[in-house]
Amino acid sequence: MLSRELKINPNTAHKVVTRLAAASLLEIRAGSVAVVAKRASASKAERTNLLGRQFEELVVEGKRLNIDLSDMQEAIAKHWVRLTTKKEAKPDSGRGGNQE
Repeated sequence: MLSRELKINPNTAHKVVTRLAAASLLEIRAGSVAVVAKRASASKAERTNLLGRQFEELVVEGKRLNIDLSDMQEAIAKHWVRLTTKKEAKPDSGRGGNQE
């Protein structure tokens, strides 16, 4: 039982499971088995909004340094390409490929 394993009051464990299920983070299946729910895919806008604060900070700092928008976009694109290239090259690094 969850409450014994976590050493908490059974009522507390029940409340937590109920709230997680209400938030669609847990699914209660037959036999009172709780499993972690599959998350729905976030939309492009939702994923982009996750970085909203960081984007704003980057823009504010770029403006403070008088960096043009096109230069900011170019710098981001360079980092994007560099990191994408590293990620794609990574699987080969364990097989005698070039290691960084």
